Amino acid sequence: MNVEPNHSGGHVGCGDEEPQTGNYFVATYPPFATWTPETVGAVSRLLEKPQACSDAPLGLYVHIPFCVERCQYCYYLSHAGKSLRDMDVYVDAVADEWRLYRNTPAMAGRDPSFVYFGGGTPSLLPNKTLARVMDRLQSIAPWTAAEEVCFECAPKTATGSKLSILRDNGVTRVNLGVQSFNDDVLRQNGRVHLAADVDRAYEAIRIAGFPLVNIDLIVGLVGETEASFFESVDRVIAMAPESVTIYQLEIPVNTPLCHELDAGGVDVDLISWPEKRRRLGIAFDRLEAAGYTVRSAYSAVRDEKEHTFVYQDAQYHGADLVGLGVASFSYLDGVHFQNIASDERYFEHVRGQALPIRRAYELNNDERLIREFVLQLKLGHVDVDRLRDRFCVDPLHRFADALQELQRDGEIQVDVNGVTLTRDGLLRVDRFLPMFYLPGHRDAGYA
Repeated sequence: MNVEPNHSGGHVGCGDEEPQTGNYFVATYPPFATWTPETVGAVSRLLEKPQACSDAPLGLYVHIPFCVERCQYCYYLSHAGKSLRDMDVYVDAVADEWRLYRNTPAMAGRDPSFVYFGGGTPSLLPNKTLARVMDRLQSIAPWTAAEEVCFECAPKTATGSKLSILRDNGVTRVNLGVQSFNDDVLRQNGRVHLAADVDRAYEAIRIAGFPLVNIDLIVGLVGETEASFFESVDRVIAMAPESVTIYQLEIPVNTPLCHELDAGGVDVDLISWPEKRRRLGIAFDRLEAAGYTVRSAYSAVRDEKEHTFVYQDAQYHGADLVGLGVASFSYLDGVHFQNIASDERYFEHVRGQALPIRRAYELNNDERLIREFVLQLKLGHVDVDRLRDRFCVDPLHRFADALQELQRDGEIQVDVNGVTLTRDGLLRVDRFLPMFYLPGHRDAGYA
């Protein structure tokens, strides 16, 4: 099996070459390119069934698509330069969309078990607008009993007053998007903050008293040197957040950086995938030496039992998720779907009391097994007994060929406790996950 990258959003697979541009990381299964408008009716049918998916935990994702400036590597839908009125109109539409879901038979009475505010830059919202969207969403379905409420913050916009609003509304986890502590690297990648802004924001977050703070870094940024990356890692270790996430830079085709590379507008010496993996491996070693535990292909935590990431863990184990806002992704009882990406069309649907869904995919039992198996591999371990009970299929038999190949290559270990990735396997897990896909999905894009 060899999945080649392409410039229409194709996935980089297991061949010898690892091009620098194109989608690389596995976000879900099946890939987004397989989702179609023709399948949207499956969502309506599901929502009309009373308590159709009440056994699974329910998550709520709120997309806030506003930013000061789009980062060079960013592939999420976001808008720069929007007015306060634009933001108010948008958050009201998001609340109205949530009410549409809440009024369906399948969602009535289901309160969120976990909540995530992402973007864009959610912390860019003005105080009144932020308080407004929190109040409106909770008036529809409270999250007072939620296990986790997570909010993404950018260093420049993490002010004391804004953080107080988050604490008052039950936020338990703050993800601080740092990416690097080198000011020159930050500038080259379109970040609007400097290292001094991180120090100020982190102090304010600690004063506010959130139970869990996660700091995001990226390995392989434009302009990064080995020295600058490990200086950033050491700075984070000295700050001692509960959780550290380090992503390997990917450059999907819809990013500003990819457009500039294609046009020959920038001359940069990008770090290879093997070098990114090498640096990440050393970073994990340093974190472990400082008392952290590596808990996934991208993250390490100070206390593996206390410092969880419910938003990720629950989804990887089959939880439901309702995504609100333009281009948001959802998953309910085996049906994937995504919202419309156009602001105006999104508003038209919500105002017309129609869910703004653009495309969908209804998984069969085998596809649901594949989905949970590959996502849990990203966590470093798969409890095959749990999946066997859940799907009435033995994963070790279902995926025998791929597992044997990976075990022979030293990527995984298979025993009575399940499938466990080695450190080498963990560092390149997204590279080999398509080995477990159905043949028709192996060259489908994550776009």
